[in-house]
Amino acid sequence: MFELDSDGVEQRASTGNLPFDSEVDALILKAYHRYLDLNDGQLADYIPILAQADPALFGLALTDIAGTQYRAGDTGASFSIQSISKAFVFALVCEEIGHSAVHDRVGVNNTGLPFNSVMAVELNDGHPMNPMVNAGAIATTALMPGATDVEQWEAIRLGLSRFAGRPLELDGDVYRSEMAANQRNKAIARLLESYGRLTTDPLETVDVYTRQCALSVTANDLATMGATLAGGGVNPITGERVVSAEVARDTLAALAAAGMYERSGEWLFEIGLPAKSGVSGGIVAVSPGKGAIGVYSPLLDPAGNSVRGQRACGYLSRSLGLNLFASPAPPARSEHAPHEQAPHENGNPA
Repeated sequence: MFELDSDGVEQRASTGNLPFDSEVDALILKAYHRYLDLNDGQLADYIPILAQADPALFGLALTDIAGTQYRAGDTGASFSIQSISKAFVFALVCEEIGHSAVHDRVGVNNTGLPFNSVMAVELNDGHPMNPMVNAGAIATTALMPGATDVEQWEAIRLGLSRFAGRPLELDGDVYRSEMAANQRNKAIARLLESYGRLTTDPLETVDVYTRQCALSVTANDLATMGATLAGGGVNPITGERVVSAEVARDTLAALAAAGMYERSGEWLFEIGLPAKSGVSGGIVAVSPGKGAIGVYSPLLDPAGNSVRGQRACGYLSRSLGLNLFASPAPPARSEHAPHEQAPHENGNPA
């Protein structure tokens, strides 16, 4: 089960708008203080440098599609974006070469297996299945236009910077730490190459993929990046169109299907938002047409998801009415309104 806390939090109906600014501010602060002293979870240790994170850090941000930003806690603390980058690189590649080309090469179905599974590639005859697991993300990164891996990397860095509304830079220490410990990703890339799923050099592609995961962001950046998808591809801070509305829609659909890996169905059932997490402790959760939550807290559950982040997303989804499936009740029927309608005459037999 996800680390949720819905006890005593009433599910607010999802309407077309967020509550008034003052209420959003109050609920962001309430969510922050509610989970600030929650110390469950462990720091990630399979990437050595992530084990050095400060476990007390906790930042919670929300950006709406009009560009209003709400913040509580350590929203300016920097951390590596990790797997959250997958969603935005997928969007950039779809924008560049078209959704159909990416779908044919990568797919969108959930694997039902861990994010770094080699077996998932083998079981599907080399088809990576979706862009949110490592195999699919590596295959997606390989599709980024560029004559060299250097050009591909710069296109990704600039593209993710446009989502964030500010220049994003590589965290060199994280990059080097990951490159020293990413033998599994290199094996996945070699396997994809053997199935003809990579047309680029596998080790160069893993290098670019590792760089994109090592970009330094903040919780506030994640909220703005997610709000860009929520607003149909337009960055609400800069006003720049980063991707088309169709690509934003397709990216959110892919996140809903597989953004939280083998637990995506459970997440959607409980929280009702397309989302993506990273092992550094970040989570972005998007409410289409409204905005996005960005969270950072490095203490993780056994599945590699931020414990405080999950709790905060669950709380805000319920209290702000973000859950996509929390429809408002229909208006009460008038006492004189008909309860049944006569069948239409269409000439067909009953």
